[in-house]
Amino acid sequence: MKKIGLVGGTGPESTLMYYKELNSRVDTITGGKAMPDVVIDSVNFRRAWDYVSNGNYDELTDYLAEKVENLKKSGAEIITLTAGTMHIVYDEIVEKTGVNLISIPKAVCDEVVSKGIKKVGLLGTVFTMEKDYMKKDLLLAGVEVFVPKKAERDLLAKRLLEELELGIVTESTYHEYVDVINRMKDEHGIEAVILGCTELPLLLNADNCPVTCLDAVEIHIKKLIELAL
Repeated sequence: MKKIGLVGGTGPESTLMYYKELNSRVDTITGGKAMPDVVIDSVNFRRAWDYVSNGNYDELTDYLAEKVENLKKSGAEIITLTAGTMHIVYDEIVEKTGVNLISIPKAVCDEVVSKGIKKVGLLGTVFTMEKDYMKKDLLLAGVEVFVPKKAERDLLAKRLLEELELGIVTESTYHEYVDVINRMKDEHGIEAVILGCTELPLLLNADNCPVTCLDAVEIHIKKLIELAL
């Protein structure tokens, strides 16, 4: 089994999900005979977020590339970022380190295409919803991508940063998200919604989402396990 390396801490809640699920699922798959070797290099979330917020992408690239190099030196063979937003400098990190990181957007795109979905809504941080890094693979595959309106993006992103990143889940925030999803369904005919931030599964899932729910964490973890095994 290949050793898995995670750039964690962006944020801590999603890193916990990755670590727990990788171990429990491989244990189940192997009939209780093995769990994966996992190494985590956790970033200072506030530092990384400041780089993103201020558009300091060169500094963000250097910071995350340093973490990737540490994971490579530790012997990790499957290396990935554990946050969708950090993929804003994905190409730059790959170029700087020479490491073929396992991409969240690419894994999600493969899942969407495999299901024959043609119209999706995209939720996440403001950067995930407004930048191209989560959309470009989908658009190239002929999938239409819709995001919430500006006021909705600002509201949902605020809830994400001030609540979900801290592990806080409320009924009122759930209804705010569902209202936005239902509007995109009515206005754009979205068939599914991509949870493009790794904390969103704390709030939304296949049982409580009004359209098909594509959990980026779930999809990504399945891909990591497939490659590790």
